Amino acid sequence: MTLLSLGYVGLSAPDLSEWADFGRNLLGLELADASTETLAFRMDDRRARLHVAAGDAAPHFGWEVADTSALDAMAARLEAKRVAVHRADAGLAARRCVREMIWFLDPDGNRVELFHGAEIAAAPFAPGRNIAGFRTGALGLGHAVLTCVDLPAQLRFYTEMLGFGISDYCFSPFTAYFLHVNPRHHSLALVGTGVTGVHHLMMELRQFDDVGHGYDLAFDRGEDIGVTLGRHSNDYMTSFYVRTPSNVLLEYGWGGRIIDPARWQAEELTVGPSIWGHERSWLSDEGRAVARAMRVRNAAEGLRRPLQYLPGAAVPSVPQASAPQVESSITA
Repeated sequence: MTLLSLGYVGLSAPDLSEWADFGRNLLGLELADASTETLAFRMDDRRARLHVAAGDAAPHFGWEVADTSALDAMAARLEAKRVAVHRADAGLAARRCVREMIWFLDPDGNRVELFHGAEIAAAPFAPGRNIAGFRTGALGLGHAVLTCVDLPAQLRFYTEMLGFGISDYCFSPFTAYFLHVNPRHHSLALVGTGVTGVHHLMMELRQFDDVGHGYDLAFDRGEDIGVTLGRHSNDYMTSFYVRTPSNVLLEYGWGGRIIDPARWQAEELTVGPSIWGHERSWLSDEGRAVARAMRVRNAAEGLRRPLQYLPGAAVPSVPQASAPQVESSITA
């Protein structure tokens, strides 16, 4: 009954043409399919990882399981806890580019979809701009962060009902829990804001310079930078956040941490969510002041985290005495 990864996400937007440009020319996604009502974007060999519908439809989140048996077991588990589970017909499964799926609502009303049998595209991934590609594979699309009305209820649902593990959590400058289903440090995070919504999605690049190019392109295009360039203290990601045409932030990063879920022990994150940078425009003035004070303290204490090099990536040559600690990774 184990979830494997975040397989796809569905958003909506008033203007699909803005998303077509944003997805291809800034993020480097491949526009795989387009109509007057929907867009489908590729990130890898899958036929679609991101779906965007015209209008104001609620978002959906597709979590992958291994096969029909795993899907049926999850459905039975949820129904036993009186969660209303819906079986998708063949038409909906085809639109999601999967073989079989179910869907239901979490306690805050977010639409959660479980599926297996994702379709593989016939042609290789062709990025919309010159990037080396995205880190997906067994790690999934990236991660999603939800804002919550009832954070305790959401946390119980995702951990006790769906089997997510807690990676870590923080209570300042905001309350959040970071959850994993595979070696990616977190594939889901829950933030207590008193409002239901999607705070951001994260896409991880395979090369660090592609993030820097994206940062320059975002400024050149006049995009809304929701969070400046910085580095997270828990998943070690170096990233920035840009507001999408769906009014949802998109974290664009590199160097995410790999963990061993079977041996992982959750702990409170007390140094703040970022080692440096990441000035958050979405926080209140008070929250930004608290976060800034944490980063200043990190600078004074020389807080550092090891770099996360991908297998096969070029590693800088440095003297042995100052060689950085490198944690193990997996091929994505």
